[in-house]
Amino acid sequence: MVYNIDDYQLSSYNYDLPEELIAQHPLENRTESRLLHLDRVSGAVEHLQFQNLINLLQPEDLLILNNTRVTAFHLDAKRETGGKASLLVVSPAKEKRSFLAMAKPAKKLREGSRIFLQNGLSATILQIVDDSHRIIQFEDTSNWEERLEEEKIVPLPHYIHQPLKNSNRYQTVYSEKGGSSAAPTAGLHFTKEYLDLLKEKGVDIGYVTLNVGIDTFRPIQVENLEDIVMHGETCSVSEELAEKINACRGRIIAVGTTTVRTLESFSISKKSIGWGEKSTQLFISPGYTFNIVDGIITNFHLPKTTMLCMISAFSSRHKVLSAYKFAVDGKYRFLSFGDSMIII
Repeated sequence: MVYNIDDYQLSSYNYDLPEELIAQHPLENRTESRLLHLDRVSGAVEHLQFQNLINLLQPEDLLILNNTRVTAFHLDAKRETGGKASLLVVSPAKEKRSFLAMAKPAKKLREGSRIFLQNGLSATILQIVDDSHRIIQFEDTSNWEERLEEEKIVPLPHYIHQPLKNSNRYQTVYSEKGGSSAAPTAGLHFTKEYLDLLKEKGVDIGYVTLNVGIDTFRPIQVENLEDIVMHGETCSVSEELAEKINACRGRIIAVGTTTVRTLESFSISKKSIGWGEKSTQLFISPGYTFNIVDGIITNFHLPKTTMLCMISAFSSRHKVLSAYKFAVDGKYRFLSFGDSMIII
């Protein structure tokens, strides 16, 4: 495949996304989304429904999904002065009743200051980690965990402005291993029943784990893609899955860019993969040679994002942006709760 200098410029990955096409809520039934099929080589596109996926997959194909579970949560609070505070609680910390959180306004949340939730539960800023992160510790009450549970809010992406009625709709049906700040949304279209149908056809199913970090939603700050430094995300591949991949006689289809990133991070050579756990900073852009993945099922991504760069590397920037225009013109639903796409 031939690449040119524009393929390495962030501005080349821009496209017009009308606000009204950004899905604000999931469909009632997970499998009822549309599916845009992009032929990886020719660039041909066709309109399908997600249920048609079973016709595109073949016996002996190996479908791999990310089984991470969203355990981060958002809290609205007030400072001692009465001003508002917003916390994205990312993970537990070492001290009892304490958590690592991204805090706003960080400058006003100094060490030793207190915050109060709507139900009266309070927490102390135990430690300043960096410009935006704080260690917070909740007060020692007999029911602090129950009171905290009452106040938790699902941490939806910034482009979703409507509250989610059912928090489970921001989890995949196969989510298992906690640790994510965001859902691997390409997997939201699957139900357990549909996965069973794929197995009946002879499609094998496997799982990796990559804990999606909140940095996923931060804008890229550089124009030259060669200057990008990715944030590290913890991912793992089991020995059992590695053996499946190394013995696979069909195609390997990754569900979501997080799955692609995990598989390629563990790749050794063509169709050969290792196993274990690591923190990956792999950035996939045009010029990258894919060793493991033969197809990608994904949602539609924002302009100028690492995810859009990745799928452009898998096909080509021109083919992907042409398919995105096709999707915009066809009024597809975009982003986390939107429709799906398969590149194969």
